[in-house]
Amino acid sequence: MSRRPDDERPETGAPASDVRPKISSVLFLCGMNSIRSPMAEALAREILPATVYVASAGVRQGQRDPFVDTVLAERGLSLGDRQPQRYEDMEDGYFDLIVTMAPEAHHVALDATGTASVEVEFWPMPDPSVVTGSREQILDAYRDVLKRIEERLVRRFGN
Repeated sequence: MSRRPDDERPETGAPASDVRPKISSVLFLCGMNSIRSPMAEALAREILPATVYVASAGVRQGQRDPFVDTVLAERGLSLGDRQPQRYEDMEDGYFDLIVTMAPEAHHVALDATGTASVEVEFWPMPDPSVVTGSREQILDAYRDVLKRIEERLVRRFGN
């Protein structure tokens, strides 16, 4: 299907962003549920309406990252006592939208959802844990990822 020049849906005349189905549940999925997806979960809980169920998971087992807690605290956010969880261990596996933040997570989500009526979006995010240098340089890398995730959330869901 080709897009109209004004990016409108021909059947409604409304901008494409206005005809997206309402999302009632979203899962953020990354490698180990230690950095990117928990950041996205915390931000989404702040940005999205309370009626939207928000969760995060990883494709492999991870450990909680203290730098995540630090940059979230700077924003007044917290993960509480939440620990990383694996996607395959989740009790409820149905979501309207799965946002993947790493290539391996994207492949797992596509394989797991198959022909199910689930929207899967790939939001590639850098891994700040590979950054070296001073504590402040490392924190800046985490802050950058948090900012990128927030921008994507606002662009996708408004606010």
